[in-house]
Amino acid sequence: MCYLFENFRDWKSYCDKKNVSLDKSVIEYECEQKGANEEDILNGLLKAYSVMKDAVTTGLEQDMKSHSGMIDNGAKKVFNHNLTVLSPEFQKLISRALAAKEVNSCMGRVVAAPTAGASGILPGTMVTLQEIHGLSDEQIVKGLLVGAGIALIIEQKASLAGAVGGCQAETGSAAAMASGAIVYCLGGDIDQVFNAVAITIQCMLGLVCDPVAGLVEVPCVVRNASAASIAFSSAQIALASVNAVIPVDECVEAMGEIGASMESKYKETAMGGLAATLTGQEISKRVLIQDIEILPDEKSPE
Repeated sequence: MCYLFENFRDWKSYCDKKNVSLDKSVIEYECEQKGANEEDILNGLLKAYSVMKDAVTTGLEQDMKSHSGMIDNGAKKVFNHNLTVLSPEFQKLISRALAAKEVNSCMGRVVAAPTAGASGILPGTMVTLQEIHGLSDEQIVKGLLVGAGIALIIEQKASLAGAVGGCQAETGSAAAMASGAIVYCLGGDIDQVFNAVAITIQCMLGLVCDPVAGLVEVPCVVRNASAASIAFSSAQIALASVNAVIPVDECVEAMGEIGASMESKYKETAMGGLAATLTGQEISKRVLIQDIEILPDEKSPE
């Protein structure tokens, strides 16, 4: 029997008792529940990671201007800017997360991990981690498997959808997946991996989903960059074995409780938050007018 990813406590217990790694337990689940085989799973993830890397490259090399005009090659501007706030690596992290998400906003090909609205976070973090530490694609895939297990539990106990739990459920979950994957790829133990998830969720709790004009552009793109940086900071803290204090399962439960009590206008309806500002409403009207197909009047025959 494979583990069914009901909570983090039992996931750890299962791996300890069965002497199986976190990534292998996810493979067991996929094989048993989905009828897949290990080779196909790994090959599929390698292809998915290839798409992630392509999205980063596309966003940094091709013209990324959305139909609404709200997205206008921001990733390239960040990547090529001559003033580095922290380090070149941090600049690359932010620009890569922006790049992959801009590809999504410009109708390009991305991996929904776990959603299209959060599709810049894992590419930005994993590509940068791989470059800094010289990791192989196969090592990154092990991290992605752990990220998938994290998402399975969050999906059951809270939500991965902005329409259900706000942006904490989308970018928050993606950041949690990324932080756990980072720690795992760098040799962290189970407690450190789960601690990274807990710390990340604590940092993302309560984030609303308020897309301007109902488009997954503003503030979604910049939130991908911020979430990527939170994933790295959480991983750094967890690798030092700093205790999150609140256990990861309780953090996920808190995310679910907050999402359930959040007003609907803050859950992907574009009726609250930034979408309801004067500028947000003006953009919405402009975008709506652009999208309306004006047809010539048809006179009825006399």
